[in-house]
Amino acid sequence: MPSKLAAWYRRISDFNVEKLFSRRKGPGPPRTVFVNQPLPDAYFDPKKPTKVLNEHVYRSNQVITSKYTVITFLPRNLLEQFRRIANIFFLGIAILQFFPIFSTVSPGLVILPLLIVLSITGLKDAYEDIKRHQSDRAVNYSQVRVLTGGGFTNENATAGKAKTFVRAMVPKFRRRKAKRAHPTAAVEQLEHGAPPEGFHTDGADLETIPTRTVAHEDDEGEELPDEEAGGLFRHHGASARPHWKMTIWEDLRVGDIVKIDEDEPFPADILICSTSEEENVAFVETKNLDGETNLKSRSACPALTHLNSARVCAAKENAFHVECDRPDTNLYKLHAAVISSDGQRSAVDTNMVFLRGTVLRNTQWAIGVVLFTGEDTKIVLNSGATPSKRSRVERQMNPQVFINLLILALMGITCGIVDSVLEQRYFSLGAPWLYGDNQSDNNPRINGLITAVFALITFQNIVPISLYISIEGVRTCQALFIYFDKEIYYEKTGQATLARSWNLSDDLGQIEYIFSDKTGTLTQNVMLFRQCTIAGHVYRGEASTTEPDIPAPAADESSSSSGNTAREKQPTGSPKQSTSSSTAEVSAPAAERATTRFRDTELEADITAAQRSPSGSPAAAHGRMLNGFWTVLALCHTALVSVDPDSGAMQYKAQSPDEAALVQAAADAGFVFRGRERDVLTLQSPFARDESGLEQFELLNILDFTSARKRMSVILRKLGDERESDGKVFLLAKGADNVIIERLSKGQGQEVQTTEDHLAEFASEGLRTLTLAYKVIAGTSLVAACAILELTRPTYAEEEYESWAVRYNEAISSLDNRDEKVEAVSDEIEHDLKLLGATAIEDSLQDGVPEAIADLKEADIKIWVLTGDKLETAIAIGHSTNLIGRQDNIIIIRGGHQDTTPVYAQMLNAVQEFFPESGILQDDDVRLDQLPDVQANGLPLQRVNSGVSSLVGQGNGQRPGGFVLVIDGAALTHAFADEANKSLLLKLAMQCEGVICCRVSPLQKALVVKLVKDGVGAMTLAIGDGANDVSMIQAADVGVGISGEEGLQAVNSSDYAIAQFRFLKRLLLVHGHWSYARNGNMIVNFFYKNVVCIGVLWWFMFYCAWSSQYVFEYTYLLFWNTFWTIAPVIGIGLFDRIVDDQVLMALPEMYKHSKKHDYFGTKLFLIYMFEAVVQSAVVFFLILYTYDVTTSRTDGYSVYQYEFSTTMVIGAVMTACLFNGLNTHVWTAWIFFAVSFGIVLVWAYTAVYSIISPGWFSTPVFGNDHYLFRSALFWLSLPLVIIIACLPRYLWKAYRFAVNPGDMDVARWIRKQDPTHDFSKDKNGGLAHLKRAPTRDEIRNSLCQRPSAFHASRTDMVTGISSVHRGFDFATEECGVAMQRMQSHLSERQMQTPPREKKTRGRRKGMHMHPFSISRSIRRKRPPVAAGTEVVACEPNSVAATCGQVIA
Repeated sequence: MPSKLAAWYRRISDFNVEKLFSRRKGPGPPRTVFVNQPLPDAYFDPKKPTKVLNEHVYRSNQVITSKYTVITFLPRNLLEQFRRIANIFFLGIAILQFFPIFSTVSPGLVILPLLIVLSITGLKDAYEDIKRHQSDRAVNYSQVRVLTGGGFTNENATAGKAKTFVRAMVPKFRRRKAKRAHPTAAVEQLEHGAPPEGFHTDGADLETIPTRTVAHEDDEGEELPDEEAGGLFRHHGASARPHWKMTIWEDLRVGDIVKIDEDEPFPADILICSTSEEENVAFVETKNLDGETNLKSRSACPALTHLNSARVCAAKENAFHVECDRPDTNLYKLHAAVISSDGQRSAVDTNMVFLRGTVLRNTQWAIGVVLFTGEDTKIVLNSGATPSKRSRVERQMNPQVFINLLILALMGITCGIVDSVLEQRYFSLGAPWLYGDNQSDNNPRINGLITAVFALITFQNIVPISLYISIEGVRTCQALFIYFDKEIYYEKTGQATLARSWNLSDDLGQIEYIFSDKTGTLTQNVMLFRQCTIAGHVYRGEASTTEPDIPAPAADESSSSSGNTAREKQPTGSPKQSTSSSTAEVSAPAAERATTRFRDTELEADITAAQRSPSGSPAAAHGRMLNGFWTVLALCHTALVSVDPDSGAMQYKAQSPDEAALVQAAADAGFVFRGRERDVLTLQSPFARDESGLEQFELLNILDFTSARKRMSVILRKLGDERESDGKVFLLAKGADNVIIERLSKGQGQEVQTTEDHLAEFASEGLRTLTLAYKVIAGTSLVAACAILELTRPTYAEEEYESWAVRYNEAISSLDNRDEKVEAVSDEIEHDLKLLGATAIEDSLQDGVPEAIADLKEADIKIWVLTGDKLETAIAIGHSTNLIGRQDNIIIIRGGHQDTTPVYAQMLNAVQEFFPESGILQDDDVRLDQLPDVQANGLPLQRVNSGVSSLVGQGNGQRPGGFVLVIDGAALTHAFADEANKSLLLKLAMQCEGVICCRVSPLQKALVVKLVKDGVGAMTLAIGDGANDVSMIQAADVGVGISGEEGLQAVNSSDYAIAQFRFLKRLLLVHGHWSYARNGNMIVNFFYKNVVCIGVLWWFMFYCAWSSQYVFEYTYLLFWNTFWTIAPVIGIGLFDRIVDDQVLMALPEMYKHSKKHDYFGTKLFLIYMFEAVVQSAVVFFLILYTYDVTTSRTDGYSVYQYEFSTTMVIGAVMTACLFNGLNTHVWTAWIFFAVSFGIVLVWAYTAVYSIISPGWFSTPVFGNDHYLFRSALFWLSLPLVIIIACLPRYLWKAYRFAVNPGDMDVARWIRKQDPTHDFSKDKNGGLAHLKRAPTRDEIRNSLCQRPSAFHASRTDMVTGISSVHRGFDFATEECGVAMQRMQSHLSERQMQTPPREKKTRGRRKGMHMHPFSISRSIRRKRPPVAAGTEVVACEPNSVAATCGQVIA
C-alpha cells in the first residue's frame, strides 16, 4: 500500500503541464518545395479545390520561446499554480464556506486571500513571459532580403503565425505609430553587420528602416534597385521588376529566394544557389550551432549556380523544385534533390545548405532557397519547448504540506468522532446544550461529520496560504538584490545580472553539477600567440597593442595579394568591418580595434644579429632556424589575404582562429604572407635575397589536416626571378608533437628532448601547442652539393617527387578507400623531417574563468564541459580552465567505426582498470561478457604501445590527482542507445572529478543534462551563450545565459542572464547560498509559527467537548498570519545572512552546507513542528492553569474565556516572534524591526480593541484592558511562558557554539572579532582547526608535489595507449569543400603541366646555399679566410646531410 501511495503521489507531482499546451508537433512528411512553379493538383483538397492539404502546409518562420499566449495564459498558469497541494486545499476550504452550515465569515472574504495569491503569482509569470515575447519579437522582426517582382511567385502553402502575447496586448494602430528609429543609427548597424539575430527592428514597420541600396545593371543596361524596404520603392516600375525586398524573418516562407550579405545570420535552413566567391564556395561560422570555432566551407548546388542575380532567379525558365526528406534533428544529415524544369536531378547534401543559427563569413553575399522554416529548422528541432520550472524547495514543500494535511485530517476526524460519541451519550441524558438536536440535519449522528468538516476550517492555518505569497514576495526582492549587485555588474557593456525566473533563487544554492558550453562561455574565441621554442630557445614575447608598420601591397602586387578579389569590390557605402574572430589584421587603423601582437625584443635582436653575422657563425646558424620556423608558419596554411578598401589594412581570412593567430604571429615577426595568386604564394621576409624583400613559392601539394593525421603539410617549390624555378622543393609541416617527432630523422635527440621539455612547460600553462618541422625534397643545388661533399644523395630527387605526386593525385581522386590511400602516400614523403621548434597559443579565456572554476570545484560542484569542438581542443580548454589539474588522469572514450573497440567495452575496461574497488562491476545490470579478451599475462589485448606516442605506460592511473572523463559525441550516441549503456556511463562519470563531452550536438547536450538530473537526482545548472545551448539550458534545473557575441538565444531561454562566466561564482556562492538559507529558514519558521497557533487551538478541544470552537477571539486568529507573526519570517527571508558575502567568496567550501541541503528538508521540518507543538502546550497549559487556580480579579469573579485566551495570544505571538529572531544569524536593524513589529502591533491592538464600545459594533473583548493590564497573573505568565518555550532552542544553540562549533559559527565569530580578517588564507579547513575529516582535495594537495612542468596523463580506451598530454591542439575544417576544390585544382594543374625543366640558378661553383640560408647582401662583410674549405655536415642518414653547410 505505501508503495502504491508513493507511486500515485509521484505521478501527480511529475505532472507535466507543458505537454497539454505544447505548440510543437511532430516532424511532417517528406516535402517538395516548388520554386517559381505552381503546385500540382494532388496538393489540393478534392472537396475544396482552393485549399491545400494539411500535410503540404509548412510551418511559418516564427519561433516563439515564451510559454503563454493570450488564450492559454489563464488555464496554463492556473494549472501550474494548482500543482501546489496547498492551493487545492484552500480552494476546497473556500468552497465549503459558501455553504451556510460551515460559514464563519463572508465567503468572499474567505476566498480573497487565495485570489490574491493566484493574482500576484500570475502577474509575476505574465511579466516574465512578456519579456520573453519581447525578445522573441526582436528576433522574429529581424530583416532579410527576399526576392520579389518580375513575375516571381511562391505557391508553397504556409501555416498562419501564432498570436503572441505582446501582439495581442498592443493594438495595431499603436504599433504603427511607433517611434521611428534614427536613420544614421540604422544605417550604421547595417554597415557594421547584423548581430547574430539579424537586423533588430524592435517591432518597427519595415518602411521605417533605412536600407542600403546597390545598383546592379541588367542586360538592358538599366539600373534597378537591388533592395526594397517596405514602401521605399513604391512606384510601379521598380516594384514590377525583380529586386530584393527587406522582409521580417517571421514572414519568410518555404520556397522564398533570399540574399544574405557577409556577417549576417541565416534566418532558416537554406539551399545554396550561388555565392560571390569563385566556384560558388561560401564560409559559415557555426559556433552558434555546434560550438566549433573554425569556419566551415559550403558550396552551391551545381544545378543552381547560374542563379546569381534577382533577374535570373525570377525568370520562369529557371523554375525548379526540390525534393526533401522530412525535418530531422541530425545536424549532419540531409537528403534532397533538385529537379530542374527539364527533369534533370542533382543531389543535395549538408555541404550545400546554410542552417539557421550560422553566420556568413568571408563571403560578400550568397543567394539561396528556403527549405525549412521555424520549428522545422534543425536548430529549433534540437531545442525543446520552454519548460515550467519549479524550485526544489517548492517541490519539497509539497510533501511537507501533505504531512500537515494528513495531520489536519486526523485532527478533523478525531474531533468528529469524539463529538459524535459525546453527543450520542449526553443527548439521551437530556443535556441542555443538545436541546432540539433531533432534526434530519441536526442530530447526534450527523453532527459528528459536520464537526469534522468544521474542524478543517478551524485548523486550516496549519497549511499557511500566506506562506506562498510571502515566498513570492521574498523571491522577487532576492531577484532585485541580484540585479542591483554591483559585483556582478559588467561595466563594459552596462549589463546587470538579470533574474528572468524569480522563483529559482534558492535553487542557486543547491547546485551539484554545472554543465558549461566552451566557446563564448569559457573562452573568448580569440587566439593569442604567446610563446614559441626555436632550435631549443624559448621566446616568451611581450604583450603589445602597437600595430606593426606593414604597408598594404603596392598596385603592382595587388594581383598576388589576395586569393579573393571579389571581396575587394564592395560598395563604397559599406566599408568592410569583419567581426569574425578568425580574421587577423596585419595592419589595422589606429583605433579601438588594435589587437595584441607578438613582440619579443630578444627575437628581434636575434634576427638582426643573423642578418649581420658572417656565414658559419652561431648567430647565422640560429638565423637559418629562425628563417625556417617563421617561414613554415607564414606558408603552411590555407588562409587568404584581403585589403580593406578604406583603411588599406591587410586582413588574414582564415578558417580557424588558430590558423589566423599563427599567420599573424609570423607577420609580427617580419615574415608577412602577402597572399596567393592561384598557386603562387608571396612572402615578405627579412632574409629575402631580393631588395624588395619578397620571395615567391609555387604551391605543389597540400596534405590536409585531419583528426586522424594530426598534422598538415604543404609542398612548395621556391621560385626565383620572373617566377622561374630554382629547383628547390620543400615540405613544411606542423602538427602534434608525437606525430611530428616520430617522423624526424635520426641524430636530433638533444633538440627533441629540449623541445619536449618546453612543450611540457607550455602545456602546464594551459597553452595549445603545435610542433613545426621541414624537409628539403629536391633541388639542383642540393644534389650538386651532396655530390661534391660525397654525402648521401637526398631522399627524394626531382624525378622521384614527380612520381610521388602522380601517386598522390591518384589517391585523392580515388573512389575506394580514399582516406587510407591518401594517408599511405602521405607517409611516404612525411618522414626524415628536421625539427624547427614549437608554438604555444592561448585560447583566450573570459576574465576570471580559471579562478572561478577552481573555486567552484573547491565548493564541491562537479563541472562538465559540453562542447562541439574536437577532442584536443576540449582537453586543452580543460587544462587552461583548471578543470583538469596538473596531476589528473584523463580517460578517453571515443566512438567510431565498427572495427574499433565498442563503447560499452571501453567503459567497462576503464572501470576495471581505474575503479576496480567501486563495486560497479558487481552490479547485476553490468554485462561483464563485453569485457575485452585478455592474454595469458592478464593484460587486455588492445593495450598495445606503438611508437614513441606511448610515453607513459607504467604507473598510469596511479597519479595523485583524480580522473577526468573525456567522451565524444559518437560514443554518446552509443551510450544513449539503451539503458545498460546509459547506466554504465553514469556510474563511470560519477567516479570522475569532471567530465568533458566533445563533438556533441545540441540535443546530446540536453540528454547529458537529463542523464545526471534524472539518474542521480542532483541539482543541475547549465550555462551557455548560443542557440546550440538552448536545449541544455531548458533541460537543467537552472539555466544561465551569457549575453555574449553569439546572440541572445540562450538568454531568451534562460532563467538568469549574466555577462561573464566569472559572475557565476558570486551568483552561486553568495546569492544562491543566501537565498537558499533564507528561504529554507523562513519556510520552517513559517510552519512553526502556524503550528504554535493551531496547537493552542487544539489543546482547547479537551475543554470544549471537541466542538471545533475557537479559544481566541476570532480577529486574533484572523490577523495571526497577516500582522502578528508575518514580519519576522519576512525579515529572515530578506535580511538574514548565514555569513557575510566576503567570507563566502573567500571560502568556497562553505557552499557545501548549502549543497548538502542543510537549510531545508523533511528532518528540519519535523524538528520545528515538534518544537511548535511543545511550545503551544507550554503556552496553553501554563496560562490555563495559572488562571484556573485562582481568580485574577479583585472582585472575586471567575475569569472570562477571552481574558485568559488573550493572554495566550499575546504569549504565543511574543514566543513565535522571539523564536524566529533566535533562528536568525545576524541581528541588523531590519531584523530588530521585523521581530518587534508583530509584538508591538498585538499589544497596541489589544489596548485599542478592548476599549471599543459595543455600541459601535459587537466587541466580545470590551473591557479586557481593565482586567488584563491590572492582573499580576498576566504580567507573570507572559515572561514565564516565553522563557520556558524558547529556552531549549537557546540552550542547544549555546552548547553547539561553545562545544562543537561549525565552520559557519567560527567564521561569524572571527568576522565579529576581526572585521579585517583575510579569510582567503583559511581555505581547506584553516578556520581554527575545524573538527572535520579532511576532504579528498586536501588529501590530494598534501601529497608530494610534482614538478610544475608535469602534465596529466591520458589513456585512450580505444587503443589502450597512455601518453603525456603536451598541449597539442589545432582546429580547422576537415575535408571541407574549399579544401577539396583546392586539391582538385592542384591535381588538375599538375596533370596538365609537363615536368618542369630543372634550371640551375647562376651561382658560382661551390657556393651552394642552405635551404633557409641568409642572403650575403644582408650579411656583414667579413675578411677573407685562408684557402681551403671547412665542411660542417650532419650524420649521413639525416635530412641535414641533404643540406650540408658549405662554408667558404
